Order: sequence, then structure tokens, then C-alpha cells
Amino acid sequence: MLVMQELHAVKGLDPVADAFDGTVYSDVVNMEGHHNCLFTIHCGVGATGKSTFTVQACDDVVPTNRSAIPFHYRETLTGDTPGAVTAAAATGFESTAGSSKIIEIEIESNALAASGFGYVQVKAVESVNSPVLGGILVQLFNPRYAKGVADSAIV
Repeated sequence: MLVMQELHAVKGLDPVADAFDGTVYSDVVNMEGHHNCLFTIHCGVGATGKSTFTVQACDDVVPTNRSAIPFHYRETLTGDTPGAVTAAAATGFESTAGSSKIIEIEIESNALAASGFGYVQVKAVESVNSPVLGGILVQLFNPRYAKGVADSAIV
């Protein structure tokens, strides 16, 4: 089976010039059909801008209610050499300044259990106000049930 048949890709945040200006939320995705969710934040030009990233468990796609949860992340700051996978508390972490980087944030479905919610999104709060070109790709993987075509994760 091809890897893309095991993944469900969702646009979390379309790439834009000042992607993380102020407080920004990715789209909400439903983890009901998957055990894991990976938010990949790709930053292009943006030498000094930084944001604090948190993961929000949500009760629905609106979302009507949110609750911050712990997660794991890593940053790739140079070429294709990723940093260490780090556990983050529900309070999140502040990104490293610099252009041309990748931030990966992974959530396991059991992290949602304490909240009682089945949906998830990333929240970015700009901590150093300087434009960063970026976007967010969401990938749901490790499906609970094998399917030929995945159900929508954003409804």
C-alpha cells in the first residue's frame, strides 16, 4: 500500500506573507478516524519573527469549546537535520527565530481523552512581531479503520 493511502492531508493554514501575525488558529480537524495527527508548519522568509504554539482540543469543528493539551514537537532549523523530539506541556513552546525552517507538532488521540473532545487545531500567538512567510499542512495518519477513501476531517 502506498503511504498516501494511509494519510489524510488537510490544508491547516494556506501559506501567506505574515502567517502568524497576532493570534492565528489552524483549521480544526476531526481525529475520530485516526490515532495520530501531524501539523507541519513550513516557514520561509522571516528572520526574527517568533510565535508560541499550542495545541487546542476542540469539541466540534466551530470550535465551540477549546482546551489546551500537551503534545510533541521538533524543529528543523538547518537543511534536513531535525532537532530532538520534545514533549511540550499544554502551555506550548516558543519557536526559534529564523528563515527556512520546519516545525512538526504531533498529537496522539489518547492526549485528547482527558478533554473529552475529538477535534484538534494549532494556535499560534506571535511573540516577536516580525512577518514570517508560512503555512500549515495537517496530516492524519494511523487510521482506526481501513478505508479506500477517507471521510472528510474538517466537517
